[in-house]
Amino acid sequence: MYVQQYAPVLGSLAWSSLVAALPLLVLFVLLGGLRVRAWLASIVALVVSLLVAVVVYAMPVGQALLAGTEGAVFGFFPILWIVINALWIYRMTVRTGHFDVLRRSFSAVSDDQRVQAVIIAFAFGALLEALAGFGAPVAICTVMLMALNFPPLKAAVVALVANTAPVAFGAIAVPITTLAQVTGLPEDVLGAVVGRQTPVLAVFVPLVLVALVDGMRGLRETWGVALIGGVTFAVAQFLTSNYLSVPLTDIVASLLCAGAVVLAVRSRSTERSRVPVTAGGGGTPDGTDGTDRPDEPVERDSTRDTVLAYLPYVIIIALFSIQQIPPVKAALDATTAKFRWPGLDVRSPSGAQVSSTSFTLNWLASAGSILLIAGLLTMLVLRVGPRLAVSAYGQTLSELRGAIVTVMAVLALAYVMNLSGQTITIGQWLAATGGFFAVLSPVLGWLGVAVTGSDTSSNSLFGALQVAAAERSGLDPVLLAAANTSGGVLGKMISPQNLAIAASAVGMAGREGEIFRRVLPWSLVFLVGMAVLVYLQSTPVLGWMLP
Repeated sequence: MYVQQYAPVLGSLAWSSLVAALPLLVLFVLLGGLRVRAWLASIVALVVSLLVAVVVYAMPVGQALLAGTEGAVFGFFPILWIVINALWIYRMTVRTGHFDVLRRSFSAVSDDQRVQAVIIAFAFGALLEALAGFGAPVAICTVMLMALNFPPLKAAVVALVANTAPVAFGAIAVPITTLAQVTGLPEDVLGAVVGRQTPVLAVFVPLVLVALVDGMRGLRETWGVALIGGVTFAVAQFLTSNYLSVPLTDIVASLLCAGAVVLAVRSRSTERSRVPVTAGGGGTPDGTDGTDRPDEPVERDSTRDTVLAYLPYVIIIALFSIQQIPPVKAALDATTAKFRWPGLDVRSPSGAQVSSTSFTLNWLASAGSILLIAGLLTMLVLRVGPRLAVSAYGQTLSELRGAIVTVMAVLALAYVMNLSGQTITIGQWLAATGGFFAVLSPVLGWLGVAVTGSDTSSNSLFGALQVAAAERSGLDPVLLAAANTSGGVLGKMISPQNLAIAASAVGMAGREGEIFRRVLPWSLVFLVGMAVLVYLQSTPVLGWMLP
């Protein structure tokens, strides 16, 4: 048994926090500064976290290793289980040629890569986030952008930056429902407050995507379409989360956003003809020198082929929608097993068993399992033979091998830090800042997602702490709990497992540090904006925004 301690260094939270932050510091320095491969950087950081847990926090070696094994398994299931099956479906559509049809269909809406970034990375990515969450949107959107002739680095950066505003309500709003469970606050109220924070972010994300694709020229020429997409998504996200249904928030917002952008593009095309644009040139944030894409021969696809190209995604949407029907959801939940991780016994200072020592095996209800079923149905509708399907699955596993090691190592690190008390030490130190904690509250959520790669995990980790800190500081507990979620969405683009997923999807395995350096500035800029917003919402200046 191990009883957590939060101030093992001289009884000081400040000194203990500096030591507790060492694994994270090592991880980000290796990734961003020394350009070490993500899988190796993650393993080194994991070793550092184990040393800190055993040497500084006096956690028994066996308990520390068991914490790491639970995290590693959690990294594979459910997180990697989702990514593997999502990419398997994509590989089958590539092998059968249906992905080329889908690409031409998107190009028919607009051959302007700036518009494609908004439609695919932001709107379609938000729909995937709403249905599956975790790494599925990044994995699928990066390869879709590459199929539309985006350079690999640019495709990865655009997909990661786009996967922000929808994250809070991802996977049918699992981060919100988890936050409600760990804090005891009403789910609908938490969803309403988050729905008054992330929509502000959503307005700006499409504009940033346009800038990433084509710099200032892109903003000058395409700001109207990007703004329509961002505002539509923001308004729909606010209205749905506050007045309709928290779980349906991203589904409604993504579909309306896509529809609004398509209408805007069609309206523009009737007024004037456009020259196809492939972004590039000096001054683009990703530093690539792009040139206009040469005209491609027009290839018209039959209605049948177009329908078949969209069917895998229709199947995914249909299955996840069916999963939310109460009787179906109840039947699937009945197959879920929850058990204490064998041999792991970690208690809080009060003597209570730490909740993260329990492992949930939702083998049938998991988003990855639903995607596996969608893949089997895709085999039928696209007439994919068993040999080709197995070959595609093997290719997927081979290409993801680096990401698999990275994700499992990072989640092992997260569990060691969480169960030893390292993460709580950092959180309590930040919470001791009083009223200024309103500024730091989103930062704490950002840190949690940067480490775990999941807004759900960050809420599990810091949700209760946010409420306790709010009560000590005289702040609104609902506001700070929601801020943990809203700030957390900005850490997703720099989390090592998402970087690994994006890098593997675009054939840049081993160059995760390069992608990290491209997305980090945007993560920090958005984080500062969110921190200011939450602080002002805690004062009379913007307090009127809260329900």
